[in-house]
Amino acid sequence: MITKREFMAGAAAAGLASTLSPSWAQAQSVDLLKIFVPAAPGGGWDQTARAIENAMRGAKLIGGAQITNVPGAGGAVGLPQFLNQWKGQGNSLMVAGMVMVGSLIANKSPLSLSQVTPIARLTGEFQALVVPASSPFKTAQDFFAALKANPEKVPVAGGSAGGSDHILLGMIAKALGVPAPKVSYVAFAGGGPATAAILGSQVAAGVSGYGEFGEHIKSGKMRLLAISADKRQAGIDAPTLKEAGVDVELFNWRGVFAPPGVSEDQRKAMVALVEAMAKSKEWAALCEKNDWTPITLTGADYGKYIESETIRIRDILKDLGLA
Repeated sequence: MITKREFMAGAAAAGLASTLSPSWAQAQSVDLLKIFVPAAPGGGWDQTARAIENAMRGAKLIGGAQITNVPGAGGAVGLPQFLNQWKGQGNSLMVAGMVMVGSLIANKSPLSLSQVTPIARLTGEFQALVVPASSPFKTAQDFFAALKANPEKVPVAGGSAGGSDHILLGMIAKALGVPAPKVSYVAFAGGGPATAAILGSQVAAGVSGYGEFGEHIKSGKMRLLAISADKRQAGIDAPTLKEAGVDVELFNWRGVFAPPGVSEDQRKAMVALVEAMAKSKEWAALCEKNDWTPITLTGADYGKYIESETIRIRDILKDLGLA
């Protein structure tokens, strides 16, 4: 996490040092923050966008927010619009993450996140493997056995092709010795439709961030079989995939980007704004509520992370036959 001293230094570099008084949040307030979500309402990116709005409103960092959803292909449909129609808009942010990196590669898109302006990585989330409450799969081992025996008859719902959900299922299959092309992965444009398919028993299982399934798990409508964490998580009654016998772990991340064409002052101001939100009690409360782990990384360091992550994910997708 960035210390207050580091934040003050960054803000000063951005010409914002005068705002760092007890009322710095109000002084740095943005009248209208425009948030672009290249996914359908109800999914993880949409949840993140609405959490950003709520945290910034609560911390009085913004006067209001306008959220625009453009779903399709893990962000590959929305990204061109953000690049072209939102260019140079300094009060705008796009929510994206690991899913978009994988989707752009899997869809062989000519575009990449190198074309937008990195602002901040915000959260990380372990994935959850769930089944409908009526499923015959009582444990992760039951699911693994069925997947290994006949993968084509075990459809699994998740986000867009090439995203973190797809990557995790491919990693599980590979660990079980199942050829990735044989896995029946049912891709949805957003978390809402995928959740509906799982609840309606239209698929055998589902993979997504725990936060997207949490309320349904707690209500008993879904059964949580395992999580992709490196260790058991407090308050989550489920083994890790490793505990369940599959040597796999995966960490999904989400962050925000400004459009291309913003000035350096606009970029620095937006980094300072998001850093301020990340330090707020409002954001901390929302992360806890949604079971998100804050992993704030901003500016140039975030840009370097995106570069290395793109290389890593491309290699994983090639190994799994997804790219």
